[in-house]
Amino acid sequence: MKTEEILSLKFKSRDLRREITIKEYFITLLEGLWIEKETYNGKRPFGNSDWEYEIYRVLVKNNLIPGKLHDDGGIEEFDRKIADIFVLNNIIRKI
Repeated sequence: MKTEEILSLKFKSRDLRREITIKEYFITLLEGLWIEKETYNGKRPFGNSDWEYEIYRVLVKNNLIPGKLHDDGGIEEFDRKIADIFVLNNIIRKI
């Protein structure tokens, strides 16, 4: 899958309570950092500490990283190291 296709993948963000693309998600994350500066809460940027799992789920669902989802859409298994390398190389460094 090409970079623009990855960045355009849409998902329902539970934290943001709307459908959003991967690119919009990371821009929203960066906007929060820029606006809040030293008070930015990197552990809970959208209110929950598992915010990065929204991205992991999209990647597993679209077979971009190996893993398995539960019937309810949660992640059953995946390799976080592989996922983080994928995010760095194919999303963050491409935005």
